[in-house]
This record gives sequence, structure tokens and C-alpha cells, in this order.
Amino acid sequence: MADLSQNEWASKLNADKNAAILDVRTLSEIEEGIIPNAIHIDIYKGQGFVDEIKQLNKSKTYYVYCKAGGRSSQACAVMNQLGFEKTYNLLGGFSEWQGEVSYP
Repeated sequence: MADLSQNEWASKLNADKNAAILDVRTLSEIEEGIIPNAIHIDIYKGQGFVDEIKQLNKSKTYYVYCKAGGRSSQACAVMNQLGFEKTYNLLGGFSEWQGEVSYP
């Protein structure tokens, strides 16, 4: 796992042909908007979160975010324990995101 600034995260994401974006916020939080093409798995699901993460393709590079960066850091740690080698945490989270946003 690596913690990346907003600019680093967006730059790496745009250049990565094997990227997947993971949003670990709650359903009410995603109503504020979501980074386009993000997969949503709420980290507060507990074991349900782990079960859904295990179904993801481990060969992809995951760009993970939450509201401020704390839960996404935890999600990256869990993913690393489950065998995901490339995870990037968005420092500042969606609250500081300056890029494109879509609404559910």
C-alpha cells in the first residue's frame, strides 16, 4: 500500500491500464458523488466487505478512497493481507477530490 496525494493518485490512475477504483464509503456518502467507474464496497459491512473484496481480481491495481483517507487506508491494509499487491490510498479522500465526479 502507498498513500498518495490527490495529484499523485490521479496521475498514476490515468496512466494505469490495469487500474480499478474502489470506493469504501457508506451508501449515504456516495449520494454526494462518486469518482466515475468506481466499484462501491462499504468497509462498514465487516465480514461482508472482506467477502466482496475476495471476489475482486487480485492482478489489478486498486485505487482506493473514502471520505477523508482513514477507512481507505484500512481497506488497503486488509486487501494487502488478502494478497492484493498493488493498492493506493487517496490521502484526503473524496472530501478533497478535484477530479471528475458522477452522481448515482
